[in-house]
Amino acid sequence: MILLNPKSYTRTYPDARSRELMEKTIAFFERRGKRKLKEHDLARTWYADFLEFVGEEKVFATLLTPAGHGDSDARWDTWRNCGLNEILGFYGLCYWYTWQVSILGLGPLWMTSNEARKKKTAEQLARGGIFGFALSEREHGADIYSTDMVLAPKGDGTYVANGGKYYIGNGNAAATLSTFGKLEGTDEYVFFAVDPKHPSYRLVKNVVASQSYVAEFALENYPITDSDILSRGKDAWNAALNTVNIGKYNLGWASIGMCTHALYEALNHAGNRRLYGMYVTDFPHVKQMFTDAYARLVAMKLFALRAADYMRSASPDDRRYLLYNPVVKMKVTTQGEEVINLLWDVIAARGFEKDTYFEMAARDIRALPKLEGTVHVNIALIVKFMPNYFFAPASLPEVPRRDDATNDDFLFRQGDAAGLGKIRFHDYEPAFRAFDLPNVRIFQKQVAILKELLMVATPDDAQRKDLDFLMTLGEMFTLVVYAQLVAENAKIYGVEDDLVDQMFDFMVRDFGKLAQQLHAKPSSTEAQQAFCLRLVLKPAFDERRYQHVWKDHVLSLKGAYEMSP
Repeated sequence: MILLNPKSYTRTYPDARSRELMEKTIAFFERRGKRKLKEHDLARTWYADFLEFVGEEKVFATLLTPAGHGDSDARWDTWRNCGLNEILGFYGLCYWYTWQVSILGLGPLWMTSNEARKKKTAEQLARGGIFGFALSEREHGADIYSTDMVLAPKGDGTYVANGGKYYIGNGNAAATLSTFGKLEGTDEYVFFAVDPKHPSYRLVKNVVASQSYVAEFALENYPITDSDILSRGKDAWNAALNTVNIGKYNLGWASIGMCTHALYEALNHAGNRRLYGMYVTDFPHVKQMFTDAYARLVAMKLFALRAADYMRSASPDDRRYLLYNPVVKMKVTTQGEEVINLLWDVIAARGFEKDTYFEMAARDIRALPKLEGTVHVNIALIVKFMPNYFFAPASLPEVPRRDDATNDDFLFRQGDAAGLGKIRFHDYEPAFRAFDLPNVRIFQKQVAILKELLMVATPDDAQRKDLDFLMTLGEMFTLVVYAQLVAENAKIYGVEDDLVDQMFDFMVRDFGKLAQQLHAKPSSTEAQQAFCLRLVLKPAFDERRYQHVWKDHVLSLKGAYEMSP
């Protein structure tokens, strides 16, 4: 079973400790129950009991301490981190958020050459500490070129920090905040460690109405010594970007978890509700919306799992993950919005009711495409890889499923964040040729037409500077990358052909929608418009396939999970 079901947790782990942590986390939320979960959400209650559980069971300490810095079972293992990502998203975005911003905060701490600070970080994790990543500012957002946080030398080898940070998760209770700034009077960047309990740290407010604490804070002559410095100059710049490379990937998993819970709840509601003498799930349009939502959700998970394989197998000579990670961030999260929209159209007014999980998911799913760089920022990054992806495939090692108990060392030694245009990719065509299925063949035809468009009606210099045009073209390219890794992983996980063809049904339709959008852009040329019209193709419909996926994959989930009351 591809989708998470907490009542029958089937995800495999190579060691007992990893499974124990996941099962205990599930048990914590199921013991709490849905009523209490919703009470805390509506009252915006700080999740102190969850953090107490995390500390007692050493959840974050075990999962977020690289091997060699903590207990013998501690390692930074993306396979099992994905498992907790999904579980926390399944029960509520706020629980996932405190985990996510801890991951971001730990990035510069584990990338530092300051060994004493690493030792202190491991000790803080062992005591149940959470962390934060103090990068963005109120006036500049995440524009790190323009940071106003200043570290001024005092002349005796120490410094004082002054400035404000904005939108900083865990800023109220973090053991350490990894804080980004500049050395006074220079353009030299610096990361340094800040303790929110220090009297020179001023917590201004929580900038959101949520259980989570997303802080505005100010440092006012905050004292800093060399023991607090994490990195300087180019190392600090790389630490900022490489931390985001690790952290933004997790947003897709939050979407997967939320959508999975919402799917169960929507299906239970619709499948037991009778209107006009029939069950809601008997209406043809409802079947289609549920089937589409399910197919999109399975594709989301297959892509995110496969992207993790490339993360775990990365090296200085293989940085394919730098394309796949922003696709998880951008594409999986926007697909999550689409899944919720489809389910909401089925359950309608029920989706607003305060006793439902769905009401939380419908509100919170919107956040994920907008965090760790907007969709537009990530597409602007993704298009840098397009020339090499389409026109310069390389012979690269085949990456297997990576569920082994290995510490992911490379994530903390990614090196220089530059050189994206030089990264090479393996040929995408074999992933599609592995499936002799109608909709996969139609999708292959669309990919070939897009490639021809890029060769024959190549965007000119003005179009390459036209972000409105480039965003849509970037989404078309992203869809190809998305479909490739979905196909690769469908083969690895043995997903049956009927479900694969159903997933490519929606991808064929999505390709056509994007082509229509590109056709309508003010700057599109007649030649480009002609290619766009060729891209609008109808997916192959098969009644037997459709009914099988509906009955045996989707409707069979009715009653499979309901959260403990």
